[in-house]
Amino acid sequence: MSATPNPLRRHLAALIAAAAGTLVLGQAPVAAAQPVPSPPPGYERRDDVSAFVRQLVERHPELDEEVVATALADARYQPQVARLIMPAASPAAKNWKVYRSRFLDTLRVREGVAFWRDNARWLQAAEERWGVPAQVIVAIIGVETIYGRQTGGFRAIDALSTLAFDFPRGRSDRSAFFRDELEALFTLAARDRVNVMTIKGSYAGALGMPQFMPSSWLKFAVDLDGDGRIDLHRSVPDVIGSVANFLAANGWQRGLPTHFDVLPPPEGPDREALLAPDILPSFGAAQMAERGASLSPAGQQYAGRLALVELRNGVEPPSFVAGTDNFWAITRYNWSAYYAMAVIELGQTLASLRTVADGR
Repeated sequence: MSATPNPLRRHLAALIAAAAGTLVLGQAPVAAAQPVPSPPPGYERRDDVSAFVRQLVERHPELDEEVVATALADARYQPQVARLIMPAASPAAKNWKVYRSRFLDTLRVREGVAFWRDNARWLQAAEERWGVPAQVIVAIIGVETIYGRQTGGFRAIDALSTLAFDFPRGRSDRSAFFRDELEALFTLAARDRVNVMTIKGSYAGALGMPQFMPSSWLKFAVDLDGDGRIDLHRSVPDVIGSVANFLAANGWQRGLPTHFDVLPPPEGPDREALLAPDILPSFGAAQMAERGASLSPAGQQYAGRLALVELRNGVEPPSFVAGTDNFWAITRYNWSAYYAMAVIELGQTLASLRTVADGR
């Protein structure tokens, strides 16, 4: 004779079955409802955003307050942007050889040779006007976007709003810089009569083939092809002229080398003194010699200022060059000696290959 089922036990079983997504009393299992992900938060009804809009239209009467406010209401916080702007949790030791290999790769070299060949007349025109060699212009575009292959897929208004109003904690706050760039984005869109919501770029808000920030686009972009508009997304002549104009405006000097070979002094106070200004040219050739640095013959004859530039190689001994004002000018594009040397060496490689091609 079977025992009578315990009512409390039956009740608990029913609760457990319901929690597991099944129905008791012999009914078929039912899948548990999946939560609907909520969209990223927007920037409507925020006091700091409203204040930004008011200040923006006060500084730029050509902008319509309602249009700007509506655009920011449609902008969305991007968690991926906030993650990407942060430094690595465990940064690897700086290694020039590894860094160099990322940018002197087969794809960039092949595409760079083709880009130079296809746009030789525009590169020549830019060099004649601004004094910046074709190899430097071509190399910068290659390092930045592989000649337009990687320009970024974020809406610029989303990326810049995220960094302007919700800059992540854990590193020095640069929200003021990105608010200025967001302001420049609205100004740029209004000037060029472009829908601000359609402009795309990198996670940091850099735009187009040369990856200009909006403020740099406003200051340095030029209409080299003369079609009446500046287009850094599709007009290669405009891209070439804008890169050359940027470098010239930031101190590039026609005919000046970017650097000289140098042997640094031994580790100690003299080396530390020469490295203290970092990449800013601060010493004459004689001053470097007095502190034990051995410059190449060409460097010894150089009359301008130099910087002792250190490029670390992981656990191996570092490399050194003596950077000129033109080395410094390249770092205005990206504040990094590694970046500048990658541009310089990619440009040298492309120039050598072009010379071989011309010889054939």
